[in-house]
Amino acid sequence: MHHKNVDSDDSLPKVTLVIGSGSVKCAAAIGVVKALADAGIGIDRVVGCSAGALFATLVALGYDTETSRDLTIRTWTRDITSQRNVMGLLRVVAPRLFGFRADNFGLRNDRMLREKLRAVFGDRRIEDTPIPLHITATDFANGELVELSRGSMVDAIRASLSLPLAFEPVRIGERLLVDGYLSDPLPVSVAMRHGSRVIVAVGFENPYQERISSAGRFAFQLSAILANNLLRSRLAFHSAAHHSELILILPQFKHRVKLFDTAMVPYIIDEGEQATLQQLPYLHSLLNADRARIAQVA
Repeated sequence: MHHKNVDSDDSLPKVTLVIGSGSVKCAAAIGVVKALADAGIGIDRVVGCSAGALFATLVALGYDTETSRDLTIRTWTRDITSQRNVMGLLRVVAPRLFGFRADNFGLRNDRMLREKLRAVFGDRRIEDTPIPLHITATDFANGELVELSRGSMVDAIRASLSLPLAFEPVRIGERLLVDGYLSDPLPVSVAMRHGSRVIVAVGFENPYQERISSAGRFAFQLSAILANNLLRSRLAFHSAAHHSELILILPQFKHRVKLFDTAMVPYIIDEGEQATLQQLPYLHSLLNADRARIAQVA
């Protein structure tokens, strides 16, 4: 089932949608897309990073609000990280005995995550989506942002979701890839590279741990510090470089949303929609100015 496809009408205004990292909070993008569609605004390209890659793919495939919500609740569950990778633990304790390599180290088994992704996307390929799709990951060798625009959806999303320490990196071609947020938590640069004129970027700050009671929480706190500081610095750069054509949507959640809080998905979607509605007047003015510029050139 597909949503009302405003994208097929070339006379309607369109934007490029960028969905940053943010675990289950990325479901806010479903509400963003709903608000845009209801306002008669299409999407000409979509970029996704980390958990945002999952939602970017749903958008690129044209799933409606209800279907996207249901798939989120079914896919983004705690059991995707519940299985320990025993060999990974042994490689930490005794690296010489069990062999330690960057491409086979992860403390959690990714079997359940891959199964859930295959259940949704099967053997589909990125280049076959109705709306152009770009998924970002990070090159483990040099930290560079890697843009994935072709190949298996499941492999690309899994690479973008390679949370450091938790999941093994993913090798695609000659590159070993880790989580996309490590190079850019909100990869607006990809949209800019493809000539997008009006960009709607949906970003999220990572929550800080209320108490550090385990090595895992310690790692998550370090990750949040890194990601949030990188997000702020990147946004400052993009705002200066891209001027008024970049509309930033940062949904503010009054209630704390945990990593796998799927019970809050309807609330998260609504917050995304409300945050977008606040930006619609400015977005319409940008789109009108953009169309006027195109008419002048023509």
